[in-house]
Amino acid sequence: MVSGKDFDKQKQVIKDIILDLHRGLSFEEAQKKLEQEVGSISSHEIAQVEQSLIDDGMTPDEIKKFCNVHALLFESSLEASPGGEESEAHPVKFFKEENREIEKITTLLKDLALKAEQKDPVEFREEAAALLDKLSDVEQHYVRKEQILFPYLERYGFMGPTQVMWGKHNEIRDLFKQAQAELNKVAIAKDVERFVEDRLNPLVEEVDGMIFKEENILFPTSLEKLQTTDWVDVLKESDQVGYAFIEPPADTAHLADTLKKTAAEEPSLEASKIKLPSGELTPKQLMHMLNALPVDITFVDQDDVVRYFSENEERIFVRTRAIIGRKVENCHPPQSVDQVQKIVSSFKDGTRDSAEFWINLQGKMIYIIFFAIRDENGRYVGALEVAQDITRLQQLTGERRLLDEGN
Repeated sequence: MVSGKDFDKQKQVIKDIILDLHRGLSFEEAQKKLEQEVGSISSHEIAQVEQSLIDDGMTPDEIKKFCNVHALLFESSLEASPGGEESEAHPVKFFKEENREIEKITTLLKDLALKAEQKDPVEFREEAAALLDKLSDVEQHYVRKEQILFPYLERYGFMGPTQVMWGKHNEIRDLFKQAQAELNKVAIAKDVERFVEDRLNPLVEEVDGMIFKEENILFPTSLEKLQTTDWVDVLKESDQVGYAFIEPPADTAHLADTLKKTAAEEPSLEASKIKLPSGELTPKQLMHMLNALPVDITFVDQDDVVRYFSENEERIFVRTRAIIGRKVENCHPPQSVDQVQKIVSSFKDGTRDSAEFWINLQGKMIYIIFFAIRDENGRYVGALEVAQDITRLQQLTGERRLLDEGN
């Protein structure tokens, strides 16, 4: 995946390749240039490039003309999207279930097209009409994208690509109308051959192509941009528009609760900010925030290597930057190494999630607690040691309100 400054440099290369395609560069030359100068590319980066082209003045209609060529161009360069990102309640899961049903119908239509010459025109017309009638429910699938998913994407600046895809929906709608109208005129063998070549094959190709664009570009980009709260709203609003080919979810409220609990909310780095599910901070803000806490913090990763410690003004235990990258057992006195190793082992095997101690140190009561840090799937990713001087806390009595005199 191209990222950061590298992608900023290569984005122009990708844009130039697309612009050259629009000016007449052959597909083969464009693909060769892409492989040599760019290599692999993510769905999000493709969306960025298309949005950038629109920002630079290329109209969505112009991009739409070459949309299928763009998809083919990037097909071999697309990085595999990570699996397992959608819970059982996720709207993307339902979109994909619909796509599997759409593919069953387009497969039957392709099979019918291959055997068209063997069919009596009347028999062909009846079979094609029945399959096209089934396929007509794809309209519901497209409307749900247009009326629910696209508006949420546009809130995050993903505007041009959604307009391009909406335009492709309309092209498919036109192809569908033409196919239905022309099918009624099929009377002889030559009509069947002409219908397959001029109407049926182009329609099936565009419908299958839309599935590719959804699952390799639209959905991965949507999963990256939309927040859990957005997906919960998409799920709820989908009931109003309806589903195609699949049974509507029985209990949307329950599914929404499930989605809230299971949807992965990944932190990310964007420009100069660390974006978290509950907010965003600059690295400098985060550093000063951690150093302002009245506790000593030390983080050890899953390989037992010290990766971070806070540098507040009144640390309890001495820490120097020389310990970064050091094994945690080498950071404790020999007499306590066994205890540290036991704690870490119990965190790794899941028998413990925390361990607490308190000691008297130079007239102060020091409270120390170790936490096992686990990811959303319960995998151990490290341990956090927090030490606090609680001497004053032990002496507190009564209460002091926030605005009491003397604060």
